[in-house]
Amino acid sequence: MHPVSIVIPTLNEAEAIGAVIREIPLPYSGNVIVADGGSTDGTREVAQAAGARVIEAGRGYGRACAAGAEAADPGSRVIVFLDGDGADRADLIEAIAGPMLAGAQDLVLASRTLGQREPGAMLWHQVLAGRLAGLGIGLRYGVHYTDMCAFRAIDRAALRALCLRETTYGWNIEMQLQAARAGLRVLEVPMPYRRRIGGASKVAGSVSGTLRASARIGATYLRIAARPAPRA
Repeated sequence: MHPVSIVIPTLNEAEAIGAVIREIPLPYSGNVIVADGGSTDGTREVAQAAGARVIEAGRGYGRACAAGAEAADPGSRVIVFLDGDGADRADLIEAIAGPMLAGAQDLVLASRTLGQREPGAMLWHQVLAGRLAGLGIGLRYGVHYTDMCAFRAIDRAALRALCLRETTYGWNIEMQLQAARAGLRVLEVPMPYRRRIGGASKVAGSVSGTLRASARIGATYLRIAARPAPRA
C-alpha cells in the first residue's frame, strides 16, 4: 500500500520520461503511473523500463490525469501530478506531498512564478496567463493563485468530490477553481523550474497550441465562475 500515487500524463515524451521517473525519490516511487495519450515514439516502453506502470488513457490532458488518478493504488490518499517533460523538479516532491501527508492541506501547488526559473523555461505569456487566472479566481472566490503549474498534490477524496469534467488543458484551472469554490485548504509552494529535457511543448511550442489551450482555459473559467457561489 502506497500513501502517495504519482500520475504523469504523457504524449510522445520518450526523451524525458525515463529521467523524470528515475528522479522521483525512493520513498515516493512505489506507485508511479504514466497515463499515456497514444505516444508513437516509444514513451510507454521507456516508462516501463524505468519502473512505472503505464496505462492507455486516450487523448486529452485532463482525460489522462483523471485516468491516472483512477488507476492509483487503492491505499493512496494523496495523488501527485507532474509533467513528463522533465521541467518539473520531481526530486523535490516532498515539498508538494509533505504538507498533504501531514494533513495540513487539501491541495498543494508548485508555483513556478514564485520560484527560480531557468532562462527560457517559461515564456512571458505563460507567466501572464497564470497571473490573470489567479486574479480572476481571487476576485471570484477570494483564493489567490500565482500559477497553473501541473506539479501539484491533492487529497484523493477531495479530488473525487470536485467532480472535474474537463478533458483537455482546462483540467488544472478547473481543479483550482473548484478547490477555491469548495473552500479547500490550498497552499502554493515556490518551486524551481527547468527547461524541458527534449521534444516540443504541446502548448507553448506553437502558436496554435497556445491558442487552443488558452481557449479551453478561458472557457473552463467562464463555465465554473458563472455558477452561483456555494453558500457558506
